[in-house]
Amino acid sequence: MTEVWGSPRPGAGEVRQAPGSPCWTSLLAHDLEAIQDFYGGLFGWAFYSPGPRRLGPYVRATVDGRDVAGLGELAPGLRLPTAWTTYLASDDADEAAEWIRCSGGTVGVGPLSAEDAGRLVLASDPAGAPFGVWQGQKLTGAQLTGVPGTPAWHELVTRRASAVAGFYRALFGYDVKPADAARSAHSPADSPADLDPADHLTLQLDGRPVAAIRGVGAALPREQGPHWMTYFEVADTDAAALRVVELGGRVLRPPHEAPAGRVATVTDPEGAVFTLLRTSR
Repeated sequence: MTEVWGSPRPGAGEVRQAPGSPCWTSLLAHDLEAIQDFYGGLFGWAFYSPGPRRLGPYVRATVDGRDVAGLGELAPGLRLPTAWTTYLASDDADEAAEWIRCSGGTVGVGPLSAEDAGRLVLASDPAGAPFGVWQGQKLTGAQLTGVPGTPAWHELVTRRASAVAGFYRALFGYDVKPADAARSAHSPADSPADLDPADHLTLQLDGRPVAAIRGVGAALPREQGPHWMTYFEVADTDAAALRVVELGGRVLRPPHEAPAGRVATVTDPEGAVFTLLRTSR
């Protein structure tokens, strides 16, 4: 679980992520200052601005001085729902964007350069789940994993996993396996009894699980639709869930045991959904 993105690196730009690896996670919020207070209070994140941003105000969140996530601010008057976006690594964002357009997906933003950090695309898969494509240059991805406050896992929650698995497999060359083959060690999600366990798939690169797709059918929240879920490592899931509420967020699913640890699904004050995970050790 702690190495779904490979070993931690001493600095950005030193190791390029394998195409298809979840390499970054980012949130666009309406009130950047307030949302920094929430996540700083929850995860102990510190923040800095990497410089002028062509897409608007943006900061990087750090743990022990190392980049772990990004927070940006939506343009005033743009009333879009806030959500965490998973970025998948690519060696060629332009080629990936063209492939997405030709394969039933939708490109909403890009390809465009984010200064010298890299080149990005914001897209949706054929079922409508938003995701990002990141061609890293100076910023190749998160610099730290496996400690509290860092992204630990990414899972696509959709109506039917088999309906979109082929899209991601063709785009990034994943080996797609039934989740039962690896979920006990790598997937933190648990499957309620009324869901089809066969519709839970693991995405692997070079034999290593990097993400998952879970089909939940009619149980998919109507207000969210298909979406990528980010799991953040915490030292104590129960304490972190209480802290979420203290800071103005909500608990959607209380702390409970799952195959890879203790999890809780929560939202920040603007409604962005994410999962807290205390990995079993």
